[in-house]
Amino acid sequence: MRLEARFKWLPTPFRSLLLFLVWLLLNNSVSAGHIILGTILAIVIPLITYRFRTKQPLIIRPWRAVTHLLLVLYDIITANVEVAIKILGPTKKLQPGFVLVPLDIDQAMPITILASTVSLTPGTVSAEVYPWPESLGDKQHSERKYLLIHVLDLKDEQLLIDTIKLRYEKPLKEIFEC
Repeated sequence: MRLEARFKWLPTPFRSLLLFLVWLLLNNSVSAGHIILGTILAIVIPLITYRFRTKQPLIIRPWRAVTHLLLVLYDIITANVEVAIKILGPTKKLQPGFVLVPLDIDQAMPITILASTVSLTPGTVSAEVYPWPESLGDKQHSERKYLLIHVLDLKDEQLLIDTIKLRYEKPLKEIFEC
């Protein structure tokens, strides 16, 4: 059972707690009046805005999310060094290109995180998420989503696709209920 579904008067308890803490921090006071007003706001604001929220998939493995974040941070650091070396070297050897990565996930939040992860890793930029282009034919792929990625130095397209799917997409499928 979802935590949010238990309390009708507190639909998003973590968001309410965050609102309460931010209220106290912004006012730099822990007086009774600020605690009461912060509590009222922390209950009323989520109640009013709850129906406008888009339902997102739940994080079912939070520790996997932490290890994934550490992996992405490591990749960002190492990729920065690699890109710096490539840019400072002869740029004629660079082979930029576009790659279509087929996605096994179809929910907006994990796709957004995947696209952001790819864009944060230097040398690659997520360009767009879209269905298989009709101009490429193959109607069996038309229901599947693809992530279009621009790569600074594309050596092996299939290796890049496999790396993104194994290193980034697979953990996201485990973290969320995909």
